[in-house]
Amino acid sequence: MRTIFQKGWRPALVLILLFIIWEICTNIFEIQKWLLPAPSQVIAEAISGWSVYSGHLLSTIKLIITGFLIGSSIGMVVAICLHLVPFLRQAFYPLLIISQNIPTIVLAPLLVIWFGFGMLPKIIVITLVCFFPITIALLDGFKTTNRDLMHYMQMAGASKRQIFWKLEWPHALPSLFSGLKISATYSVMGAVISEWLGASEGIGVYMTLASSSFRTDRVFVAIFLIVMLSLLFFAIIIGLEKMVIKWKPKEEGDSNESS
Repeated sequence: MRTIFQKGWRPALVLILLFIIWEICTNIFEIQKWLLPAPSQVIAEAISGWSVYSGHLLSTIKLIITGFLIGSSIGMVVAICLHLVPFLRQAFYPLLIISQNIPTIVLAPLLVIWFGFGMLPKIIVITLVCFFPITIALLDGFKTTNRDLMHYMQMAGASKRQIFWKLEWPHALPSLFSGLKISATYSVMGAVISEWLGASEGIGVYMTLASSSFRTDRVFVAIFLIVMLSLLFFAIIIGLEKMVIKWKPKEEGDSNESS
């Protein structure tokens, strides 16, 4: 955590400078609020409008967590099945690649037609954008297993189940968390996209209503909320990674900096 703060002050400083330039330009050029509000106006709306968007924010968070958990579980199960059964990998791996060439924004209206405007199509959208990075990352992680250790366990009489849980799975955990980090940010995007297509509440609905009424300040509030949610979920995955993978060696760059 200390390293994150040490490395995070530079991008934070850049953001502050950009906000200052943004504020100055809107005042100098007298840009209308409906066209481009100043950062101070966006912050004021975020504070005063909490009662308006708090319910939308809570609804989106619930949707993100549900879709992410389901998508992550499916991604891990698919990766394990493809790894343990080579025939399945040869048959379905190309289909996984093809499935990612279909834009989610195109597929989502079909899900609404098939499953209605309830929670199910929204969760399916989030699942579709979450499971693929986890599946690919975990499959790549299984490939990093130390072959000498595997040969040693095979000679010691270990079963395939023991080799998987004692050797292959621990070696794949760093890659798994890399996929989880990507999926955590994708889940926020998938939730907002699904809310655009048909929902009664959520940040996507809040953004749509604000855009249709030319409340650009509220649109920026929604954008900042989406960014903060993505960063929050990303930070949570990093925290879980540090708790689970305590044996992971430090990277060479980190060791040089500490010295």
